[in-house]
Amino acid sequence: MEWKISDGLTPYDEAVTFMEARAEAISKGEAEECIWLLEHPPLYTAGTSARLEDLKDPDRFPVYTSKRGGQYTYHGPGQRVVYVMLDLTKRGKDVRRFVEELEGWVIDTLAAFNLDGHIRCGRVGVWIERPDRPRTASGAMAEDKIAAIGIRLRKWVSFHGISINVEPDLSHFGGIVPCGITEYGVTSLVDLGLPVTMDDLDVALRQAFEDRFGPIP
Repeated sequence: MEWKISDGLTPYDEAVTFMEARAEAISKGEAEECIWLLEHPPLYTAGTSARLEDLKDPDRFPVYTSKRGGQYTYHGPGQRVVYVMLDLTKRGKDVRRFVEELEGWVIDTLAAFNLDGHIRCGRVGVWIERPDRPRTASGAMAEDKIAAIGIRLRKWVSFHGISINVEPDLSHFGGIVPCGITEYGVTSLVDLGLPVTMDDLDVALRQAFEDRFGPIP
């Protein structure tokens, strides 16, 4: 498996072209699996379930139609995007379990910084409880989203993946309804008061991946 980290900001089209080609090569047995860590310039992506009314400011940043599952999401500097090109024929061909493993990977990574991430029925991604904030209109505890998950499979090889907010400009999420959810907010590691760098997160991501999926050669 290749563990790939890119410096700077990677254009979204360039990333998608790479992922699609790599996934095809993996399915043919011509390339090894790949985990790719990068950052994008500010942009919005529309997943296969995106609703046009959730794009509140269409002129703010470029908007890309994505073939991943999910609705609108934001990518930008200070957010670690992790693209996972993995062969599910070696992992049981169980899509639901695979998504749960990705969620668990994020939760394990956050635990390295003493954060408790949560999965919520009907709300994709990983959430942080905010007892310090006023309760929601429905009376529920306030929660903020810290990580998004959206994958696509082609010939049982995954691509797209997850994103974790380290220190993005959280105001940039204001141009969309993130993942179609209005009742809850968005946070980041630095917003939560943790002086975590991108390098710190990368180390935790790799350790948590190896603990869950096995050593990377």
